[in-house]
Amino acid sequence: MFRLWGKIVKSNKTLRDTVIEDNRPDTRTHKILNGLTEICYRFDLSVPIWLDSNISDFKHHKKTRFYSDNFIDSIEFDFLELSVLEEDGD
Repeated sequence: MFRLWGKIVKSNKTLRDTVIEDNRPDTRTHKILNGLTEICYRFDLSVPIWLDSNISDFKHHKKTRFYSDNFIDSIEFDFLELSVLEEDGD
């Protein structure tokens, strides 16, 4: 089981959140990218751009934050946070 949590935060308050579950036999990277796409679809957002800092944070902490500089469109919140809740073998 792979579970990915996405939440929109503004002024230290969670405005929206959702959890994506993925049981498919796919790579971790594909599960993360597919999960992010699904989270953005549910929140009606454009998919953010992964910067080097996001990749590094995600590799080390299993979570990252996407700020306004990650999005092509303007956003009405402070950041979108993406966290791994559960991975196969955890």
